[in-house]
Amino acid sequence: MAVHVERRGRGRPLVMLHGWAMHGGIFEPLAQALEDRYELHVVDLPGHGRSRQVAVPLQPAACATALLAQLPRAPWLGWSLGGLVALQAALAAPDRVTGLVAVAASPRFVAAPDWPHGVEPAVFEQFGDGLARDYRGTVDRFLALEAQGSDHMRDELRLLREQVYAHGEPDPRVLAEGLAVLAGTDLRQALPRLSVPSLWVGGRRDRLVTWQGMQAAADATPDGRFQRIDGGGHAPFLTHAAVVAEAIDDALRTVPA
Repeated sequence: MAVHVERRGRGRPLVMLHGWAMHGGIFEPLAQALEDRYELHVVDLPGHGRSRQVAVPLQPAACATALLAQLPRAPWLGWSLGGLVALQAALAAPDRVTGLVAVAASPRFVAAPDWPHGVEPAVFEQFGDGLARDYRGTVDRFLALEAQGSDHMRDELRLLREQVYAHGEPDPRVLAEGLAVLAGTDLRQALPRLSVPSLWVGGRRDRLVTWQGMQAAADATPDGRFQRIDGGGHAPFLTHAAVVAEAIDDALRTVPA
């Protein structure tokens, strides 16, 4: 079974991958800002939204392989968990993924002695334990963490809560798998091999992925650039869609169509 992909807009193609527990509908403010000049391919990742019955693993390599077989040659935009998949696809198939836009998407989400830019491993352990007891409450706490720090925190949290169940309840098994991916993936060593242009967009007030981590990731790539959204949290495209869209336009001007 293929993943669900919503195609909208006109212009050059751009793939969009959402984050943990969400679906492609979360990109609505950004999609509205882009669709007059891009043909958007808005993906529901396996196990999420309208791809709830798709059994492809969320491990970045497996998920990227499945998506590459279905999507056109284009730059890929990935938010949070989706950014790990997009980065893996760009590393594996630069002839198909012509550019990368990573929004609040770190090559490593957990902190380490040589990586102070992530959250403590215990954070993901607590969310993982909570899924078994009260997955709705656990999802809501994760959404609150995503919105925390944004200068429009209430609006951002409201939008996240509106979207999370808009296409049915996420599969708890897939939620646990996604948390394991976030906790266990480390693509830092691969960054120097990234051969396509990349843009790394971080919110200054993000409490999950620090802007310093995004800056470090951009600096580690051969053709990377970083943009900080000063009032943004973990989902800056919800509250600063026009700013994020402008950054995407600037970055993709140098990317072959």
